[in-house]
Amino acid sequence: QFQLVESGGGLVQAGDSLRLSCAASGRTFSSYAMGWFRQTPGKEREFVAAISWSGGSTNYADSVKGRFTISRDNAKNTVYLQMNSLKSEDTAVYYCARDRWSQRPLTSSLPQRYNYWGQGTQVTVSS
Repeated sequence: QFQLVESGGGLVQAGDSLRLSCAASGRTFSSYAMGWFRQTPGKEREFVAAISWSGGSTNYADSVKGRFTISRDNAKNTVYLQMNSLKSEDTAVYYCARDRWSQRPLTSSLPQRYNYWGQGTQVTVSS
């Protein structure tokens, strides 16, 4: 069973930085693209960033471009989301997710493209 566990969330002030981590179980992590999404109460899950299985391709939502960086360490089965210059509107529960199919060359911003999800980690940015 493939499992994802996020960590690193917390309460910070606007302008601060946080790094989220997502640790994956299983030996197939390196073959799959990974994504980060976020969700606030009453709203749909929103795409944040994605990284290809090789790490060679990344994709970001316009709202976080230039502030957030997604990366992965396949030796540690972990994907990261470095979040800088945080804003109050970044407040949400952040989820990592794994692509449905292995070694697809392009990342996707569509939640239905991903079939494994972590439990989420809360990020709260006070203004």
